[in-house]
Amino acid sequence: MTEIGTTRIALVKSEDIVFMRQRVREKAVAMGLSLVDQTKIVTAASELGRNTIIYGGGGEVEMLELRANGRLGLRLVFKDNGPGISDLQLALKDGYTSGSGLGLGLGGARRLSDQFHIESTPGKGTRVEITRWR
Repeated sequence: MTEIGTTRIALVKSEDIVFMRQRVREKAVAMGLSLVDQTKIVTAASELGRNTIIYGGGGEVEMLELRANGRLGLRLVFKDNGPGISDLQLALKDGYTSGSGLGLGLGGARRLSDQFHIESTPGKGTRVEITRWR
C-alpha cells in the first residue's frame, strides 16, 4: 500500500467539523468515489469529528489518500488525547452514549466504512481509523 498524500486538520471547535466535512468531500470527489461512498465517508467523518471534540476534548484528523492493488482509498485517522474509552465493546453498541447523543456514532461510523479500527487507552486518548475504497 502506498500513501499518495496526507492532510491534517485540527478539530477543536464545532466550526472545524464543517471545514473537515468539506475537505473530506472534496478529496472523495477528486478520487472518483461514487456519490453513495462520498456520503458514507463524510457522514462517518462527521460523527467521529464530533466525538473527537465533545468526548476527546479536541484533537485532529489526518486524511490519507491510498493506493493498493490498483484501487484508491481514503483513510481518515481521528486522534485525541482525551479521557479515552474504558469499555470499547459497550461504546460500539448502538444506543450506547456517554452523553446526550443517540449512541450511533462509533457503530454507525464502523458500518459506513470499508475498514474500521479503534484504539483507546483510558486517560491517554483515542485513535479511530476508517477507510473507504474505490
